[in-house]
Amino acid sequence: MARLDGKVALVTGAARGIGAAIGKRLSSEGARVVLGDILDEEGQTLAAQLGEGVLYVHLDVTDPAQWGQAVDRTTDAFGGLSVLVNNAGIVSFGSVENCTHEEWARILDVNLTGVFNGIKAAVPALKASGAASIINISSIAGVQGYEQLSAYTASKFGVTGLTKSAALDLARYGIRVNSVHPGVVLTPMTEGLGLSTSHIALNRVGKPEEISELVLYLAGDESAFATGSSFVIDGGETAGLAHNAAPGD
Repeated sequence: MARLDGKVALVTGAARGIGAAIGKRLSSEGARVVLGDILDEEGQTLAAQLGEGVLYVHLDVTDPAQWGQAVDRTTDAFGGLSVLVNNAGIVSFGSVENCTHEEWARILDVNLTGVFNGIKAAVPALKASGAASIINISSIAGVQGYEQLSAYTASKFGVTGLTKSAALDLARYGIRVNSVHPGVVLTPMTEGLGLSTSHIALNRVGKPEEISELVLYLAGDESAFATGSSFVIDGGETAGLAHNAAPGD
C-alpha cells in the first residue's frame, strides 16, 4: 500500500522546481494530485507525464476567485481535498533602500497573501476530509534575516507566523498546518546566481527531490502529531557558521 493512498493534494507553483518535485513525489505514493501554476504549458506537460490521477489548473495565487475555482476543480475531479501545499513564491534582490513599493507589494502578495488565500479557499474542503494537512513552503529566510532580501525575508517570516496561528485555529477540525524551510535549492529561480556554499555545513545546495521527501512526510499519516511546527531543511546553514575550505585549498 502506498503512503498516500486515498489522499488528494493541491500543490501551487507546481509547474517546475520544488513544486514539480513535490507533485511527482506525492503522486508516486498514491495521492491524486492537482498541479496549480501560471506556467500553463509546463504545468500541462508535467500533468500529462505523470498520467492518470494528476491534472493541471491555472492558478494565480494572488486571485481569491482562481483559488475557489482550483479547489472546486479538485473536489469535482477527485471527490475531496486532504493536502494543500502552498509552494508558489517569487524573489528579487536589492537593498531595502532601493526596494520599491510596487516590488514590496508584489512579493508580499504572492508569497504571503497567496498562502492566506489558499488556506481560506481550501478550509471547507479540508474540514470535510476529516484529517488534513496544510504544508506552507517558507524558507530559512523565514527564520533569520538575509542581506539584499528585505521583502522576501518579510514575506517568509509572515508565512512562518501565519502557519502557527492557522495551526491553532484549525486543529479542532483535524487540520494540521506546518511550514517547511528550505535553504538554497537548485531550481530555475536560483540557477545562475553563483551562490557560495562554503558557509553551509554540507557544503552544497539542496535538490528539489530532497524537499519533496519532507513534504511527503508532512502530507502523510506518519506526521499525525505534528502541527504548528517549522521544519528546516538547509544542509546545516542555520546551525551555525561553517568554514568549509574550497576544493583544492
